[in-house]
Amino acid sequence: MTEDITKQKHMKFKEIAAYSLGLFGFQAIVGLLNSYQAEFDASILGADIAVVGILILIAKIVSAVFDPVVGNLIDRSKSKNGKFKSMIMYSIIPLLVMTAIVFLNVPFTGVGLYVWIFVTYLIWSLAMTLGDVPSQGIASVLTPNPTERTNVVSISNTFKQVGFSACVVIVPIVCLIIPNGSKVFVASGETDTPMISSEYFWTAVLTAVLGCILFALIPLINKERVPYVSGEKTTFKDMVSALKNNKPFMLVIISYFLGFGRQMAMGIQVQAANVILGSQNLVAVLGIVTAVGSMISMALCPVLIKKMGEKRVYLLLSIYGFVASVLSFIVGYFYFRNPDSIVLMVLFYLFLFLIGLQFGAVTLMPMIMTADCVDYYEYETGKRMEGAAYSILTLTIKVCLALGTALGLVFVQISGYSDTVNQISSGAASGFDLHTKDLVFFAYTVVPGILALLSTIPMFKYDIVGEKKAMIASELAKRRSAK
Repeated sequence: MTEDITKQKHMKFKEIAAYSLGLFGFQAIVGLLNSYQAEFDASILGADIAVVGILILIAKIVSAVFDPVVGNLIDRSKSKNGKFKSMIMYSIIPLLVMTAIVFLNVPFTGVGLYVWIFVTYLIWSLAMTLGDVPSQGIASVLTPNPTERTNVVSISNTFKQVGFSACVVIVPIVCLIIPNGSKVFVASGETDTPMISSEYFWTAVLTAVLGCILFALIPLINKERVPYVSGEKTTFKDMVSALKNNKPFMLVIISYFLGFGRQMAMGIQVQAANVILGSQNLVAVLGIVTAVGSMISMALCPVLIKKMGEKRVYLLLSIYGFVASVLSFIVGYFYFRNPDSIVLMVLFYLFLFLIGLQFGAVTLMPMIMTADCVDYYEYETGKRMEGAAYSILTLTIKVCLALGTALGLVFVQISGYSDTVNQISSGAASGFDLHTKDLVFFAYTVVPGILALLSTIPMFKYDIVGEKKAMIASELAKRRSAK
């Protein structure tokens, strides 16, 4: 009977679909803020884009304190609806409202403007945390079958990645729907009309409404199957201990911090499209090409894990990501100097696709490994503490994403991007020079690649794989059956 519990399928198709679509909707909102907020603040509100990047970073760090609070609330929850599902429901209204408010065109200037940007983004970050921690953590209790969990996490994170990139398609569509919305700023000089603020706002409203509706599917349809002690008091000291005494989990977190810039490209994708392709509305081209590779990577991960194990797959994808990123920059360097070359153009987009193949390592593997580390901690101590573990993971993800975005925007600023945009708008320039293109593309490719390579260092000691992982799952199943 124990063997059946750890190997049989527990989740129905509609549950997998609900969880996947829920993550898609949630990440569509997150991706919109990550890709377009800085550009909105700079082009519509008139803020300095590098200062915005620093404010986003500070807000993320401040709001990160809230992640352990949410994790603690989850572990102590006595809700009959499930400790993860109830928290997700609490997050929906605040997330919907704040997503729209962030993209309001306010009349503030100077210090008042930067205070507005910081406060609204901070509140949005807190609302996002309410949904982020439980939506990630619930993966560990959807099924007691480790293989099924890996497959579900793989499928759902593919949808998650698509959702994160959805804004690059939604924004151009809204441009066409809103009156005069198609008259957006084009860096090549085709028009000097700035992007209108209503385009951003209605995109935010549309994304928030649809995203929250899909997000609500998770608590409405999914079940929490892995047993836990409801209402168990967990102090912050316990949470620190859970990290300190869970060596495999600590390795996962350190690895993620070392690779903080792996998703830097997403943070500056709009600016990269403006520089490289001549219009920020063509960001969909960059996003889709890389996203296709990312989806293929996550779809292949369960197969690779079955053959090689999580550790080897992570190392393989990370080293591959470094090589692909460097080669992509080299191709781009020559393409920028020979834009009429069909061969270089094909190679340019091919390597952007190849870069995407690494992203299973950064979007999927930490989720799977954290769930395994939760099992390991339960095996060692008798406590699961999913809330604590996933709050630490989501805290890490958000801080690293903010660090990557901030660093990317610094590269964008020192490249001369903002000055060139102003010159193009006034008619003094017709496009970006090679220096700006090289530096922005370096931040888009090589920097994330280097950090991907650094992230492999702690993972050489990670050991919750193969027979050890199977033994832990089997032993936990026996203990639960006995109870």
